[in-house]
Amino acid sequence: MGVPETMKALVINDTTVASQACLTEVSVPQVKPGWTLVRVRGFGMNHSEQVLRLEEIKCDYIRHPIIPGIELVGEVVDASDSGLGAGQRVCALMGGMGRGWNGSYAEYCLVRNDRLFAIPEAVGNLSWATLAAMPETFYTAWGSLFQGLRLGPDDMLLVRGASCVLGYAALQMAHALGCKVVATTHREKYRSLLEDYGADQVFVDGEGSLAGKGMRADKVLELVGAKTLRDSLKLLEPGGICCHTGILGGLESLSGFDPIKDIPNGRYLTGFFSNYPTQEDMTAIYEFVAENGIEPFVSKVFDFDELPEAIAFQDEGGFQGKIVIVRKGW
Repeated sequence: MGVPETMKALVINDTTVASQACLTEVSVPQVKPGWTLVRVRGFGMNHSEQVLRLEEIKCDYIRHPIIPGIELVGEVVDASDSGLGAGQRVCALMGGMGRGWNGSYAEYCLVRNDRLFAIPEAVGNLSWATLAAMPETFYTAWGSLFQGLRLGPDDMLLVRGASCVLGYAALQMAHALGCKVVATTHREKYRSLLEDYGADQVFVDGEGSLAGKGMRADKVLELVGAKTLRDSLKLLEPGGICCHTGILGGLESLSGFDPIKDIPNGRYLTGFFSNYPTQEDMTAIYEFVAENGIEPFVSKVFDFDELPEAIAFQDEGGFQGKIVIVRKGW
C-alpha cells in the first residue's frame, strides 16, 4: 500500500471535551533522519491522554497543536535510518510522544527511533488488538515487577489498588510466574474480576489501612500511591520491597515523609517511571505474554474512525479494562 499525502488524525490545540473531538484531514508527516514513519494499526487509550485533552493542553511545554497518543503498534512504512525493514511490526511508546511530538491518534505517525521497538516474530499469532493493548500498560507492569520488585516465583505479592488496567496486567504476570498474589480494591464489586485475572486473595480496602490486620507481603506494588504508601511499607516482611508506581489515590507527593522513620529497618522502597523502555524489555514482554497465553483485559475495541465515540466512552467512565483502537481494513 502506498503512502497518501494526507491522513485522518485527532488534532487538539485547546481543552477538548468528548463532544469537541473529531477527526480531521492533515498531511502525512515527512521522514527525517532519526525518525521512522509508521502506519498505525492500533493503540491503547490511557488516562494520560485524557488529562492532556482536559487539562494539560493548556501548559506551555505541550506542543501546539498536538496529535495525542503515547503508544502504538503498527508497521514500518519508511525505515529511514532506524535499521528496521519496511513492513516490520513495531510498537512505540513514551519519550514525549503525544506531548512534545505528534502521537498515535492518527493513521500514520513519525516516531523517534529511540522510541520504536520491533515486535518479535515469535508472537506473530497475536491480533493487532491484543498487541495494541500492551505497550504502555504491560511495560509499566513488567518494569515494576521485575526491575523494581525483583519478583520471583516464591514471593508473596500484594498489589495495592489492583482494580485498574495496570493492576490487572500485574496480576496476570505475577500469576503466570507462579507467585501467590493478593489484591486490594476499594469496591467489593471488583472482587470476581480480580480473581479471574490472577488474584489468590482480595481485600476490600476502604479505609486505606491494612497494617495490624495480619497482612504481610514479600513485595508490594503500590498503585494507590502516597495516600497508602506509609501503610504499605509497614506490611513488608524483612528484606521486602515496595515499588511506588501509581497515584490512584490522587496524592502525588507525601508531606513530611521521613525515610529514616517511615521505611522500616531492613525493608526497601523503590519506584518505576515508564519513560525508558528498551528493545530487550519489549521483546521479553511480548514473548512472556505469548508463552503464557495471557490475554490483556480489554474493555472495548473501537475502529479508528470511531475514535470520537471511544473518547466519549472514556470520559463517561465506569468501565474496567483497556480501551483499544484498531485500524480495520488495512
